[in-house]
Amino acid sequence: MVLADDAVLLREGVASLLERFGHTVAAAVGDAEALLAAAERHRPDLVITDVRMPPTHTDEGLRAAIALRAGDPQPAVLVLSQYTATAYAAELLAPAGTAGVGYLLKDRVGDIADFADAVARVAAGETVIDPDVVRQLLTRQRTTDPLDRLTPREREVLGLMAEGRSNAWIARALHIGDAAVAKHIGNIFAKLDLPGADEGHRRVLAVLTYLRA
Repeated sequence: MVLADDAVLLREGVASLLERFGHTVAAAVGDAEALLAAAERHRPDLVITDVRMPPTHTDEGLRAAIALRAGDPQPAVLVLSQYTATAYAAELLAPAGTAGVGYLLKDRVGDIADFADAVARVAAGETVIDPDVVRQLLTRQRTTDPLDRLTPREREVLGLMAEGRSNAWIARALHIGDAAVAKHIGNIFAKLDLPGADEGHRRVLAVLTYLRA
């Protein structure tokens, strides 16, 4: 396992707890950059990370977790935090292969055995989510603009789509590959709950949603 948390006492405490339950903690680090480097070096079965870490203490840990979920090999990921970062939590919890995923709130972990069980379940490929996280995500979906479900990059791609740009043009403008553009557009369609019609029709619906917002 690889563990990331900028609070050194909590980081070392969780590492000791995990080892007490028979897990091997290959690295315990304090920022997202070190987390990605440790994951690349050790190829862990499970990554446990906080949301807010240096340098900006906003959502670096969660964005690193999402990047790891999109990587190869794909580790199981458990977010352990005081915060529900709704802007990215839905993306983290979206289906992405067979690796397990979890999101637990530190203040609601009231039993060590339950925490150890959650770790084992996520490592085994299950999904474990704190009910408060689920409630906050559902509330956000009911009360916010649908575009808030998109990542900043997806909003950027949708904005260029609204300008009538082709996929190839968007790829050149954003310095990414055609496949990456196609993936972003597919995510946009899914997050905006657009029906599974032909791509041209969904593209128009996505642009209309953008223009209304």
